[in-house]
Amino acid sequence: MKREEMLIEAGELAQKLGDPNLRIFDASITDDVYLLGHIPGAAYFDHERFSIPDSAYMCAILPPDELAKQVGAAGISNENEVVVYACGMLPYAMRAWWVLRYAGHDNARVLNGGLTAWKNAGGNTEQSSRRYEPGVFKGKARPEMFVRKEEVLASMENKEVAIVNVLPPVSYEGARIPGSINVNCMELMQGDFSQGFEYLLPDDALALRLKDVSQHKRIITYCGGGIAAAVNAAAHLLTGHANVAVYDGSMYEWLGEGMPVIGNGNWEVWKMK
Repeated sequence: MKREEMLIEAGELAQKLGDPNLRIFDASITDDVYLLGHIPGAAYFDHERFSIPDSAYMCAILPPDELAKQVGAAGISNENEVVVYACGMLPYAMRAWWVLRYAGHDNARVLNGGLTAWKNAGGNTEQSSRRYEPGVFKGKARPEMFVRKEEVLASMENKEVAIVNVLPPVSYEGARIPGSINVNCMELMQGDFSQGFEYLLPDDALALRLKDVSQHKRIITYCGGGIAAAVNAAAHLLTGHANVAVYDGSMYEWLGEGMPVIGNGNWEVWKMK
């Protein structure tokens, strides 16, 4: 996948602002963050809207038919161009993009740099809540983009499959899926803790960081709740590895279902989405 198919820069988005076919969504973790200030016209991408209600595990993706209905209800049709971003943390925007692509939407991109890039480019913000009129979305799901715990379990002894924990090393060392390796998603992003991690590294830097993992035939990424894992999965797509999936349940489900775990026993440290 080419970079321009997945990412959009702030300058290009500014030129598109006001296009009636454009749908902009702020995918920040809470609507409180959205209401503090967002790109003019942007609606809020509520992750719970696209998740199974009352699931024991966060952000459990809806079945394809239900997901397509919710995509349409959010105001997205097949013809719309969609841009998603987040304030402070790229993973939430990447999760939104991953969900839309899984649903079958082929014209969605992530604003590289998020709200920080928008402001740095001179873009204004607003605080008014926005919504798009419901539309009709006829999706064709890509089931290979998400995996369940059964496939992860079956892949643990398969040397052709890399199971990748994307959390910081302290979380990985605390508790992890046996046989999984650690590639911290923070190492694939540019930023700092004062302004957030909102920029994805250039393609050549991503390819270098992911070189060893990319030797595997299939890649499964996971994290705490299926959000940060989307960063590594998307980065693999950018560097030419199409056979990659996110374990949607990630560690919340893995531990909750009593699946095999190794680590130093400090399980609390992995609780990062």
